[in-house]
Formats: sequence, C-alpha cells, structure tokens
Amino acid sequence: MQLFPCPFCGPREESEFHYGGEAGNLRPDGSEVTAERWAGYLHMRDNPKGPTREIWVHLTCGEFFAMSRDSVNHKVSGSSVLGEAEQGA
Repeated sequence: MQLFPCPFCGPREESEFHYGGEAGNLRPDGSEVTAERWAGYLHMRDNPKGPTREIWVHLTCGEFFAMSRDSVNHKVSGSSVLGEAEQGA
C-alpha cells in the first residue's frame, strides 16, 4: 500500500484519500459562461504523462490539498495546503 502525505495529518494509507481533479481547473463564472467553456471545464483534461499537480481530499480529516506526483511511476514528491500551493505555483 502506498502512503500519501496529508499536510494536516502526515503520511497515511492511500485508501484514506479520494482524487479531486487536476489542480488549476478553475470553475468558470456561471453568469456568462458559454456552452463550449462549460463543457471544457467539465470534460477536457490534460492527462499529462509525468509530473503533475492534483487536488486530493483526505477522507479522515476532510481537508482538500494539492499533491505533486508523477503519473508514470506514481511517486509522490510532496503535498501542500491549497493556499500555499497557489503561492508556490
């Protein structure tokens, strides 16, 4: 079993986490969004091969955070609180 680093609780088993999506996929403003833009937000993903930054939730503490990992070998390089992740990006 792989250990994921929760920035709030420390390393925990991967079964305690749920994938929340790719980081940076910001929801468009719903008041004047086109159908194409909304469809892109809902369905289009980069799906990179290699280093990626994703949003995860630790189901035990209920906190969302950003995790950097490699999508090829699944090696996790770190995690951060969402506010800290945006400042470092």
